[in-house]
Amino acid sequence: MGRKNLQGIGMTSARTRRRFVDRLEKNGVSNTRVLAAMDSVPRHVFVDEALAHRAYEDSALPIGFSQTISQPLVVGLMTQLLLEANPRRVLEIGTGSGYQTSILSKLVEIVYTVERISGLADRARETFQLLNMTNIRQKHDDGNLGWSDKGPFDAILVTAASRGLPDALLDQLAEDGRMVIPVGDGDVQELKVIDREGDAWQQETADYVRFVPLVGGTVR
Repeated sequence: MGRKNLQGIGMTSARTRRRFVDRLEKNGVSNTRVLAAMDSVPRHVFVDEALAHRAYEDSALPIGFSQTISQPLVVGLMTQLLLEANPRRVLEIGTGSGYQTSILSKLVEIVYTVERISGLADRARETFQLLNMTNIRQKHDDGNLGWSDKGPFDAILVTAASRGLPDALLDQLAEDGRMVIPVGDGDVQELKVIDREGDAWQQETADYVRFVPLVGGTVR
């Protein structure tokens, strides 16, 4: 896939970015910090150069390996839900293009991110370096396992749909921590918000979303 270089970061006009943020705000992203982060992270560098002209549409786009970069509105809403827990240390399951990771990196102290497809992990690492994002730690592994030796985490964000709630991720959630995760195996899944209270987990459905499935194992 063709990649944007550093010179391409300033290519989008202020008007395009303003429309992008306004659309997010009109559709429910009300957290000003999230809106500022999404305004500052250039989405077009996370997609193939041939698709860069569509980067600021509110749609998911292919990134190779049968994966997609998530719809911006979904990224904004999931990030907003996560920030309600005031996290400092966040675990992301499913690095993908690295776009969601980069938004989080603007908002929390450190982001740990796990990706099962090595080609995507390598490409995301290059983009993080391009954008000088230094508070991201990456791992190529099965996301269902989380990252136990770096836990517990104040918050966990899962960017693929799980059939249920992975026990390993629940165990790595800190006291009073929050997990945002799509759950379901159909075309549309429930976006669950899981709050840990001692040894109990409270959950509610925040929305309905469409994500690729959370698959086990790794791909070289």
